[in-house]
Amino acid sequence: MASALFTPLTLPNGSTLPNRIGKSAMAENMAAQGQLPDEHFVRLYQRFADGGAGLIVTGNVMVDDNGVSTAGDVVLTKNSPIAPFQAWANAAKSKGAQVWMQINHPGRQAMAGLGKNTFAPSAIGLELGKHSKLFVKPRAMSEQEIANTITRFAETAQAAEQAGFSGVQIHAAHGYLISQFLSPLSNQRSDQWGGSIENRARFLLAIVAAIRAVVSPGFTVAVKINSADFQRGGFDESDALAVVEMLNGTAVDLVELSGGSYESPTLFSGEAKDNRTLAREAYFLEFAAKIAKVAKMPLMTTGGIRRLAVAEAVLEEGIAVAGIATALALNPNLPNEWKNGQAIDGKAITLSFKDKTLRGLAQLIIVQRHLQRLGKGKPAGVALNPIWTLVSGQIRDKYLINRYKKWISSQ
Repeated sequence: MASALFTPLTLPNGSTLPNRIGKSAMAENMAAQGQLPDEHFVRLYQRFADGGAGLIVTGNVMVDDNGVSTAGDVVLTKNSPIAPFQAWANAAKSKGAQVWMQINHPGRQAMAGLGKNTFAPSAIGLELGKHSKLFVKPRAMSEQEIANTITRFAETAQAAEQAGFSGVQIHAAHGYLISQFLSPLSNQRSDQWGGSIENRARFLLAIVAAIRAVVSPGFTVAVKINSADFQRGGFDESDALAVVEMLNGTAVDLVELSGGSYESPTLFSGEAKDNRTLAREAYFLEFAAKIAKVAKMPLMTTGGIRRLAVAEAVLEEGIAVAGIATALALNPNLPNEWKNGQAIDGKAITLSFKDKTLRGLAQLIIVQRHLQRLGKGKPAGVALNPIWTLVSGQIRDKYLINRYKKWISSQ
């Protein structure tokens, strides 16, 4: 019997996903000169398209030249050339999948080496112990900077539609700027943007409204939020439920549930909250099933899914789309293999670093290295030496940082 994963899904805006497998966002960290996508992005996303996922979400694209998390981030503003983005979108859509550009601003989650004067909801830096110095200490945003950033999200979404993307996913998870507004730990404002969850969610809701005002009705607008930050006193499951209920009143077509941040790298480190098999491979499913009972839009959950049976269990819990990330970086053809009756397991990355922060960052860098290899046309899923990958990644980052600084100074 055919798996329910390969049935179509019609979204609230009337557009359709050809199946229920979503390639979730993974930061590629491979922008070309000018922070633009190039032929490596085209080749990478052609491989995802050929692999058979019904939804392809890009790695995060930043909405501000001055607001990047790493020097390898792609940036799309109203002044960016559109042609490189059109080539990217065309490759990703070539086999019928919808492709959504994940749009983002890092806020305080910007690497210190970039030398930028970073802003955030409040002047509170990341607390990573001895690793805190890796990130910039931010200053609190002014009202004008909040308004300008909302406008930038809308302008980037409009440009994404012009480039041929099927939609955008607003990144409000994993400790980036919108997530910083949502968390009472990073947002300690006393004005209309802080305090109650209604105030902390105001920034996200304003961005959704601004985007919907400038894109066409058939253009998908999705949101990615944390089910929780897994930090005492932070954004928790009751906050996430309240945010989804607020999004019920907007024209949002899908909500993806994830979790964690650099300060609590549950997702990044490949670890679940407990050791049960299903929890290890679908970290946020238990909470997603609760949200599904109140959400008016379809849900997607991502975090550790790599087996066909687990992906099917996600749908059985009332979740519309099973989001897969690392397993597709290691084998982009996994959806087609499942569709063709091969119930093979996706691969995972297992690291033994005792330092949780280092392990989480290493996980990200290794996944990025796999994506970069795919973009160069190299075989998928080969074993990589973690230490050498980290060392070579640091060397590469120094080159990218110098290139970014030269580019931004010329703007």
